[in-house]
Amino acid sequence: MPAKDIYHDTVKNALIKDGWTITHDPLRIRLARGRNLFVDLGAEQLLAAERLTEKIAIEVKSFTRPSDMKDLEEAVGQFVLYARLLKRYYPDYTLYLAVNEDTRKRVFEEEAGQTLIEDGVIRLVTFDPTKEAIVQWIH
Repeated sequence: MPAKDIYHDTVKNALIKDGWTITHDPLRIRLARGRNLFVDLGAEQLLAAERLTEKIAIEVKSFTRPSDMKDLEEAVGQFVLYARLLKRYYPDYTLYLAVNEDTRKRVFEEEAGQTLIEDGVIRLVTFDPTKEAIVQWIH
């Protein structure tokens, strides 16, 4: 099992408060030849008006290294890999990168991060670590 990000439980609690049911902790992607990758969380929520279930996978990142750009490079690489594999093995799941609000402001309001969002490369969910609450979903 992979090590959990420092905000793993914070994001998990925030999703539960936001009405999500945690279905996987972690969500395992089983590859050929016995290899596995693990997305931090899988969750679902009933969309009452549509009587459908929305399913998401969440990869939590803390961005604690001295270089935000190195953290961003690694997070984007992991996000793209997981998104492609989820499309193949769990096509009903939508992947989100979970970052705290400070990271969103520091990294994703800058050109590199903003380009990734505007071009649809990544989707973000931001959270307040103190309140253990979801702040916003950025598609």
